[in-house]
Amino acid sequence: MTTKFVGVIIDESLDDKDVLEKVKIIKTKVEPVSEKHKTPWLKKWTIHTVEVAPERAAKVASELSRCLENRHHWYADFKNDTFHFIIFRNKIFRIDRTSKKQYDEAKKYGISLGIPEYQVDFHPEK
Repeated sequence: MTTKFVGVIIDESLDDKDVLEKVKIIKTKVEPVSEKHKTPWLKKWTIHTVEVAPERAAKVASELSRCLENRHHWYADFKNDTFHFIIFRNKIFRIDRTSKKQYDEAKKYGISLGIPEYQVDFHPEK
C-alpha cells in the first residue's frame, strides 16, 4: 500500500484557496517574511503542512498547479516514500525519489523562474 503524501502549501501563494479543501491540513505555521524569503510584497507566510491521499495526489497536484498565483513564482510539494510531486504554476514534476536526475530537472526549472536556489534544493541527499 502506498503511504499518504505529506507536504507544504503556502497560503499566500494561492490565487484560489479552494484547493485547501481537497487536502488535510495537519499543521499551520505563520512566519514573518524576511529578506531571505525573497517575497518583499508580503508581510508573512502562512505555511500549511498537508496530507494527501495517494489516490488523490495527481488530481490535487493538477489543481494546485492551476491555483498558484501567476504574478510571482511559487511552488508547492508533497511526497511519500516513493514519489515527490513538485508543483509549479502550469508545470508538475512527479519524481521517483531515487532519481537525482529528476530532482535536478525540477531544481533547474525552479531556478529558471527566479526562485532562490536554497528554496528548490529538493534532493533528499542534500
